[in-house]
Amino acid sequence: MARDRNLFKMLVNRLLDRLARLPVGAELGSEGELAAELQASRTTVRAVLTHLAEAGLLSWEGRRKVVLRAPSPSDRFDEGETRPRQELVEEPFLAWVLQGDLPPGTLLHESDLARRLGVPVATVREFLIRFEPFGLIEKQPNRHWVLKGFTRAFAEEMFAVREMFERHALRGLLAATAPGGPLRADLESLRAEHEALSAGPEEELTAFPALDARFHRLLCRAAHNRFILDFSRTISIIVHFHYRWNKRDELRRNRAALNEHLAIVEAVLAGDAPRAAAALDAHLATAYRTLMTSVTWADA
Repeated sequence: MARDRNLFKMLVNRLLDRLARLPVGAELGSEGELAAELQASRTTVRAVLTHLAEAGLLSWEGRRKVVLRAPSPSDRFDEGETRPRQELVEEPFLAWVLQGDLPPGTLLHESDLARRLGVPVATVREFLIRFEPFGLIEKQPNRHWVLKGFTRAFAEEMFAVREMFERHALRGLLAATAPGGPLRADLESLRAEHEALSAGPEEELTAFPALDARFHRLLCRAAHNRFILDFSRTISIIVHFHYRWNKRDELRRNRAALNEHLAIVEAVLAGDAPRAAAALDAHLATAYRTLMTSVTWADA
């Protein structure tokens, strides 16, 4: 059985989405193919298949996995049950960082964060450990962590990887958001959020970083690559945390990035690959300039 029950439930729902598109009697692919599609281990895939077989959704004999009936709403887990443990920390931690104006040198206590975020201390520790190699935080004795800076050289390397990953992911997003595609509704929802923020009062643009994080997470999801997705989550927090250190022109920067997001979204939803690629390149160029001019560099 999957070690992370929330992740297991999320993968059940994801496979149910696929079953809903298949006729009764259709056969699923091999466990290896399903593991690649779901970005999960074969052990976890077997647990998901066992669950669906026990629910009468499919028969599973040897290598044959045959759809027996269409999924119903009662087969699905509630959305709140399908978020992996690290995501339970990630979004509230990012929101806290963005709203709290935390300066470099801020001391973090694992127990305090666990209470604030409503998760076990061990989950907080696993989450923070991810950032130690990046230079964002430093481990101290007695379960304390210190928020640190990172160097200009590190930022250059980080951004080079981001560009490579997101350009690769764009091809997947174009395919996944074609009419009837699995991510089209998600992208249309993001477009509506961008349009609402754009039409609202200027001061509400301070809410853009959280929307920016969701946009880039959806883009990276489309790559169907667990390494790209994990990288995007980590870098999102690093980048947005450092943007907050220097608020000069913050609203103007947010407005420009929001408009660039909309240009990408409109091109993707229209299925215009060259226009989408050009819009993404323009956005990445702006994001690079913003990062380099907004951060107070530790090695400056």
